Amino acid sequence: MLSMYSSYETIIGLEIHVELNTASKLFSPAPNHFGDEPNINISEICTGQPGSLPKVNREAFHKALQFGLAIGATIPPVSYFDRKSYFYPDSPRGFQITQFYNPIIVGGNIRALVNGDLLEFSIHHAHLEDDAGTLRHFSQFSGVDYNRAGVPLIEIVSEPCMRTPKEASAYGQALKAVLEYLSISDCNMEEGSLRMDVNISVRKKGESLLRNKIEIKNMNSFAFMEKAIEAETKRQISIYENGHSIQPSTYRWDPEKKETVLMRLKESAEDYRYQREPDLTPLFVSKELLETLRKKQPELPLAKFLRYRNELGLSEDSAAILVSYQPLAQYFDQALLYTSYPKQLSNWITGEFAGRFKEMGSHLLSSKIPPNHIAYLVNLIEEKTITGKMAKLLADLLVLNPEKDPRKIIQESPDFQPLSNEGEIAALIESVIKDNPQSLIDHKAGKDRAFSYLVGQVMKRSGGKASPEIINTLLKKALIYSSNDGE
Repeated sequence: MLSMYSSYETIIGLEIHVELNTASKLFSPAPNHFGDEPNINISEICTGQPGSLPKVNREAFHKALQFGLAIGATIPPVSYFDRKSYFYPDSPRGFQITQFYNPIIVGGNIRALVNGDLLEFSIHHAHLEDDAGTLRHFSQFSGVDYNRAGVPLIEIVSEPCMRTPKEASAYGQALKAVLEYLSISDCNMEEGSLRMDVNISVRKKGESLLRNKIEIKNMNSFAFMEKAIEAETKRQISIYENGHSIQPSTYRWDPEKKETVLMRLKESAEDYRYQREPDLTPLFVSKELLETLRKKQPELPLAKFLRYRNELGLSEDSAAILVSYQPLAQYFDQALLYTSYPKQLSNWITGEFAGRFKEMGSHLLSSKIPPNHIAYLVNLIEEKTITGKMAKLLADLLVLNPEKDPRKIIQESPDFQPLSNEGEIAALIESVIKDNPQSLIDHKAGKDRAFSYLVGQVMKRSGGKASPEIINTLLKKALIYSSNDGE
């Protein structure tokens, strides 16, 4: 069975539908807002009333161009809209306005890390179109909510360039991150702001031609997508091995049965009767407009990740945590302006403070702790003004007093005055050695843990205030003296 699967390769392409976060719809002034009462965000245009004429939303147009620039695509100077005819209750006009022949974005690529390797995935094109309404099913009847009808979408169509579920998931997540960093969509998969259609075919290794594909519609989870690809790959291979062929069809993923389920046979382009949209003028893109939008482009997630890892020396895990949520990365970048210790800053933001707020059911970004205050905390530690134990106490106080400067906190409290008097520390060391004779014996025997244990005991007796450097220096001298004395 394993050899049967290993003789095939999977060919995967994704069509990702992204709702743009514009104030109004693509061709209508009706509000673009999720979660409202059914059928209140509608107009005569998005409900297809006779005589109503669409008008292109400039904001949606610009957001599409921003995405094209971010992926290094070719942006034609002129693109057009087309009609895609299909009859379904959620399509009030009986056709969708999309871009079939001349899309606004051509080519481009997305780079993503897969198992530590940086891979590049090619995009065929991306086009603007309006979304359909939503069918709602109840116990006795079904209804149509047209609030979503007319919401602006970018449909991003990849080349069939992925070979494994992990690659497809990495591509999708990297694409989602780019969209979020551009702030052109909230990419909320639970609300349908980002939906994925997965095209899958299999072929014998060494073959060059593509076989018939299956489309799995409306995936809204990367984990489910990986499982669906695995299941569909095995299903197709079994069909071929049993002497049958694949008929192009549309499937859905059933997470309970863990299998793909047939919805309908696949339509062809001829079935949609594409034609140029007569009620809309072409979209013209000037070099000046592209240059203006280019200047507004933020640092994109992969570039930020590589900068954190290669230039700042952050671990891959820390860099990935920061980059995965743009507001957190922005918080880190702001704090970095006030300290020269990026690795330590990252550890405190993603570790110590993240843990404290998680226990409280909250988040650092929803607190009122300014980024520079965490930077000051890091500076106090690295400049030996406070000890590590003091820093943890100071962090607790910052959570309780988020707007108070940590430097002021340590000035006002005697608990944060470090013990640096060598005479006092030497007395503590003497008492610790006297009370722990076995550790002295272990140290003489070459056991390194004995020294660390004694350091910890001295620190404990000082209430965490003693300078670790002074403890180490004086303890080494004391142990040498004790050893010589014992001889």
